[in-house]
Amino acid sequence: MNVGILGATGAVGQKFIRLLVKHPWFTITALGASQRSAGKPYAEAVNWIEDVPISDEIAHLIVKECTPEALGSVDFVFSGLDSNVASDIEACFAKASIPVISNAKNYRQDPTVPLLIPEVNPDHISLISSQDFSQDGSGWIVTNPNCIAVPLSLALKPLHDRFGLKNLSLTTLQALSGAGYPGVSSLDILANVIPFISAEEPKIAPETQKILGLFNSTLIERPSFTVDATCTRVHTLNGHMAAVSCRFSIKPSSVEEVIQTLKEYPNPIANLNLPTSPAQLYYLYEQQNYPQPRLHADCDKGMSLHIGRIRDGDFFHTNFVCMAHNTIRGAAGGAILNAELLHKKGYLK
Repeated sequence: MNVGILGATGAVGQKFIRLLVKHPWFTITALGASQRSAGKPYAEAVNWIEDVPISDEIAHLIVKECTPEALGSVDFVFSGLDSNVASDIEACFAKASIPVISNAKNYRQDPTVPLLIPEVNPDHISLISSQDFSQDGSGWIVTNPNCIAVPLSLALKPLHDRFGLKNLSLTTLQALSGAGYPGVSSLDILANVIPFISAEEPKIAPETQKILGLFNSTLIERPSFTVDATCTRVHTLNGHMAAVSCRFSIKPSSVEEVIQTLKEYPNPIANLNLPTSPAQLYYLYEQQNYPQPRLHADCDKGMSLHIGRIRDGDFFHTNFVCMAHNTIRGAAGGAILNAELLHKKGYLK
């Protein structure tokens, strides 16, 4: 399938390009960016920050404006657009009957738009039939969640299904790459922790509740658990970590029951042979000093979830630490996995 990338010169757009260059199903044929970049070869338009060279076939592609007419014949687009411009541009493509797989936040809370993690809520893709961007339904939007909501929801799904979440408290330790480029000033972050990330904390409750909601054929019934979140920026490059405390409707009988629940989770896409799907979804660690971003973020193509420090609490029933690669699992890689699932299910043809 021929795909375009919107916001191709940004950090997420670059990650899309890196991950898609040798993809067995999808071929990059069009790159979209701002008017400032349009008309230039990609290698001239981009400040490349990935740690591998730009492939020759991409380096010479001419960047276009982010319009359906400019991008030409593509089967669908990935969007790494900034939220300041994503709403209108993504809607424009959907209205032109070009599906949009988006990393932007703009449509995440739209009741007709799936907020998709394939291993957690693949049935939510049926929401697509409720969208009315194009008359024949061929143009639509699917989003992936915020980069910390992804590892959090992956960890919580088996536990919520079995025990029923009531209260959730977490503190995140989020990597520098999550701030994009140029990101956080070196004088602010070197040898330091910043205990606030603008606009991050308010996303966690509504996104996690939507992802873990039950789809009843027309809408998502969201669970009512409460969430207290503190989001911090730390001096690591890749890998968002969260220290999580959960209180459930049914108290787990032991730490072993929690661990067994995670181990026995029936991954709903395990047998679909999606190219970006990790060989192992959960890595559970007994070592008290694991997981660690530097050691584990790139494991299984950066698409796995790493969980450790699973233990009982006093007020909260269960505490644990989870971590995943934020720009792969929590951004471009997650969106590509969404596209693979949608292709497999016949939504992308």
